[in-house]
Amino acid sequence: QVQLVESGGGSVQAGGSLRLSCAGSGFTFNTYSMAWFRQAPGKEREGVASIIDGVVTYADSVKGRFTISKDSAKDTLYLQVNSLKPEDTGMYYCAAYPGVVFTPLADWEYNYWGQGTQVTVSS
Repeated sequence: QVQLVESGGGSVQAGGSLRLSCAGSGFTFNTYSMAWFRQAPGKEREGVASIIDGVVTYADSVKGRFTISKDSAKDTLYLQVNSLKPEDTGMYYCAAYPGVVFTPLADWEYNYWGQGTQVTVSS
């Protein structure tokens, strides 16, 4: 079955960087829409970045700081997060859908989710 396992989260100071990874298994990586979401305590889950047929989309709040990429040979999705701010704190999830989604950063488009990796940014 489809499995997504995130890693790479941690605690960093403002201005720091992390590289989040999402290892996929049980599906053909290249045929899926993939995305990263995050959820801060007390807030709704929000889309951060997506990659669909090579086209990337970013939330305005992370443009220029976050980079999504994937290595299909390793079935792994990445999110490079730079210039971190305290408001970037949250649980980061990767998500997948078997096909092309029409609203890349909408969580209801995706039906497979990982368990999340925590990112905490201190000021």
